[in-house]
Amino acid sequence: MPLSWLYGLGVSIRNLMFDFGILKSKKFDIPVINVGNITVGGTGKTPHTEYLIRLLSEKYQVAVLSRGYKRESEGYVLATAKTPMKEIGDEPYQMKHKFPKIHMAVDKNRCHGIEQLMKSDLQPPTDVILLDDAYQHRYVQAGINILLMDYHRLIYFDKLLPAGRLREPISGRMRADIVIITKCPRYITPMDCRGIVQSLNLERWQKVFFTTYKYPNKLEDLGENPLLVTGIASPEQIEYDLRKLIPTFEMMSFPDHHNFTEQDIENIRKKAAGRTIITTEKDATRLHGLKSVKVIPIEVEFLDNKAKEFDQVIESYVLTHSRNSILNKLKRKKK
Repeated sequence: MPLSWLYGLGVSIRNLMFDFGILKSKKFDIPVINVGNITVGGTGKTPHTEYLIRLLSEKYQVAVLSRGYKRESEGYVLATAKTPMKEIGDEPYQMKHKFPKIHMAVDKNRCHGIEQLMKSDLQPPTDVILLDDAYQHRYVQAGINILLMDYHRLIYFDKLLPAGRLREPISGRMRADIVIITKCPRYITPMDCRGIVQSLNLERWQKVFFTTYKYPNKLEDLGENPLLVTGIASPEQIEYDLRKLIPTFEMMSFPDHHNFTEQDIENIRKKAAGRTIITTEKDATRLHGLKSVKVIPIEVEFLDNKAKEFDQVIESYVLTHSRNSILNKLKRKKK
């Protein structure tokens, strides 16, 4: 706890420096949507970012900018279909191959990354930028901040690092335009939802949504007692969900973003002993050399029929703040 207090003091001072303008945030003349959290560990950033890609990519040229966690490269990298995973990280690699038409880039310096994605020689021109896991990167002033919170580890029950998993004090929630409670039980009650919203004590203008994971209706050709292999932050949720779809299976869990070694692959092969191996899309990018691997696709589903409301908020923002919008044209004329 003493270390948590010191850590919290440092983070609070940094946030105050941004709030008072001592440290500067940069605003860009392009729609920028930030998807992030204030906790260490998985809250579902990639599935929610992919939801936004599906929502926007039919009308707009979408670019996704990530830090590229655990990549072996430095600086700005714009991914192509041939870019190896080690140069951009597993999640960007997954998104680029799942959505080949998007611009997928990685850069620790998000301002520099956005500037590169806005260059006129990048074709087709970028219309909207999705920032993956940049809630604490306050040097960028995003147009919409989406804060994700895991239903199973709500922030008001947590503590700051290293005593807990909070990256910053829970007051950081007040910077969010949209709060999404992720990984909810499909049949969460209205009373539970109201209790969570009241406990968060948000402002009236902040919108709150609840989402769950959606899996295929049928999982076929898995054989008897398949082996589930995961290298994600919170494997308990997928295990719980799959128990409803697959009568029996075994499980092997590794740390989040685990770099599977040849020995790991051999151990998995021995454990499977000829059975089907099932895994997530994210883990499949790092599991090389295994046969009979089935990928379980995961998508986000908004509860209480709120998908349309969420979609309208996002689409309205992108439409009114696009580089071709009347608002942005007037801004450029004033400059």
